[in-house]
Amino acid sequence: MRQVVLNQPGEFSDESAPSPTLGPEDALVRVRSIGVCGTDLHAFAGRQPFFTYPRVLGHELGVEVLSIPANAAGITAGDRCSVEPYVNNPDSHASRLGKPNCCEELQVMGVHVDGGMRGLFTVPVRLLHPSKKLSYDQLALVETLGIGFHAVERSELGEGAKTLVIGAGPIGLAVVEFANALGAAVTVLDISPERRKFIEQRGVEAVGEIGDRRFDYVFDATGAKASMEAAFDYCAHGATLVFVGLIQDTISFHDPSFHRKELTLKSSRNSAHAFPKIIAMIEEGKIDTAPWVNHRMKLSEVADDFKGLRQIPGLVKAVIEVGDEDL
Repeated sequence: MRQVVLNQPGEFSDESAPSPTLGPEDALVRVRSIGVCGTDLHAFAGRQPFFTYPRVLGHELGVEVLSIPANAAGITAGDRCSVEPYVNNPDSHASRLGKPNCCEELQVMGVHVDGGMRGLFTVPVRLLHPSKKLSYDQLALVETLGIGFHAVERSELGEGAKTLVIGAGPIGLAVVEFANALGAAVTVLDISPERRKFIEQRGVEAVGEIGDRRFDYVFDATGAKASMEAAFDYCAHGATLVFVGLIQDTISFHDPSFHRKELTLKSSRNSAHAFPKIIAMIEEGKIDTAPWVNHRMKLSEVADDFKGLRQIPGLVKAVIEVGDEDL
């Protein structure tokens, strides 16, 4: 089967690999759709924290189940599934607190261990989430939505809350979806005219600068140092600031201003217990990610074409298609 390996920053190789070996709790899945995430782009550029090379990328996955352990419940061969790519230790301190998403021993597929940028893949059955209704593209984007779901949940915002989302990439869009679902008054800040237009087409205010406006809830989804530091200034007194994106650097802020406003600063990592809820919301028509996908490539094209993704004007979400030729 084909697998694509990121050997070092800026260097992919297209390789032939043997079919994977199943463990007793594993399902064998055929990868169908792979969402390209900011994490993948940062890893390609050499700027992703918690990352080692070489690595098979791919953690946003829509898959078809080929075989399943006999004792598995709720999933059968042929099912379409989303893969929850977070492999935690259930006995860790964070997991016992109900926060498996930040487990001390967490291994994320495609980041700490090899992911799904290949034809076939083995996945612990407990990390598969099936749907009879969703397409493989929709299932691949559940992980992206989970990041936004968890960030909004962390913020504890409510109806009518004046909310700013910085960055109109897929993670920012995911935050917008769930903030809107709670009835927040959402504004999106992004420097890209194409992305602002995309946001406005979805009925959300989008601006290129903030001026003197201040917000009760601020989410930074850029993973950019300058933006993350500027986010403190956009906070009203008593506001909550959530860092959704992360950067391999130190963030600084002016402490007297932070205390004067009595801000609440939170980080948000991955998602916890969110996949079934998100799948249900998509099935019910409450969330529509179809307009997000505005670029496609084949798995066989990744090694040569991945480097050009950042240069595509107005790119919202790229999806990698895995075909019969990749098995």
